[in-house]
Amino acid sequence: MKIRFGYVSHALSLYNCSPAKTLTLTRYKAMEQNERLDKLIDVTSQNIKNTFRALHYNVSQQIPLYRMSSSMVPLATHPEVEFDYINIFQDQFKEIGEFIKKHQLRVSFHPNQFTLFTSDKQHITDNAVIDMEYHYNVLEAMGVANQSVINIHVGGAYGNKELAVNRFFENIKKLPVHIKKQMTLENDDKTYTTAETLEICVKEKIPLVFDYHHHIANNCDEPLESLLPKIYQTWESTSLTPKIHISSPKSDKEFRAHSDLINIDFIKPFFDLAKAIGEDIDIMIEAKKKDIALLQLMDDLSKIRGYKRIDGGTIEV
Repeated sequence: MKIRFGYVSHALSLYNCSPAKTLTLTRYKAMEQNERLDKLIDVTSQNIKNTFRALHYNVSQQIPLYRMSSSMVPLATHPEVEFDYINIFQDQFKEIGEFIKKHQLRVSFHPNQFTLFTSDKQHITDNAVIDMEYHYNVLEAMGVANQSVINIHVGGAYGNKELAVNRFFENIKKLPVHIKKQMTLENDDKTYTTAETLEICVKEKIPLVFDYHHHIANNCDEPLESLLPKIYQTWESTSLTPKIHISSPKSDKEFRAHSDLINIDFIKPFFDLAKAIGEDIDIMIEAKKKDIALLQLMDDLSKIRGYKRIDGGTIEV
């Protein structure tokens, strides 16, 4: 089996390469009318440039997975901001997309925790749809929407998980079908366990992005060895390899927080189970040191018998 790896948005090995430079609404509104668009274009240009720099870096390091920053276009979904970013940056988006396809990279988005479909407040659901549309529009402008995913969590329980899940089933109907086709759900570290998230995914025909750290922090009764094959099956309707998130606890006291690097002892039981199943998987590393953590993990895994590093970001087991 092959395991491919990636990291989240910011290539720390590169100088001044943040793809998530911001412009707050307060600062935006304080500007003169004629300055606002120029500033939006300036910040977005920097973010797009740094996204492209990271992608070039990933190719040079043979890192096949990359999560792009949701903050690439500042204030893109704010109702008080008019910004035709798709047309303004159409050439840059297309260039990035051609690069992604040429080098067979797998890119994705992960909107923030407020993009959810379990709320009883209509405006929250409406905003979630708007946010999902923004992410899809960027992927579509790049020409990679059909090969990329937009990953979110189920949402809150609001004191009654059963009612919240029923609202999810109802609210998700507001999401355009072509966008829902590219969405995934992830089990979380406090509310919805792997088994609960899997049940929702199966019912809605949505692939499940399994987070091992979250699973350990928010465990369920069903053993992982029986859950994991079912999780893989949720990807069968796509052309994509099942995707996994890994991280390790910052400390026993701050167990849910991510550490700088990946603790091989913490993550090894998952790799042992994945090896026993034998199916190819893609892994997104969610560590504070991002690409540095990925390269360190490659070194650590390659020292384990039966794990062969075949390029910068791929292990053959």
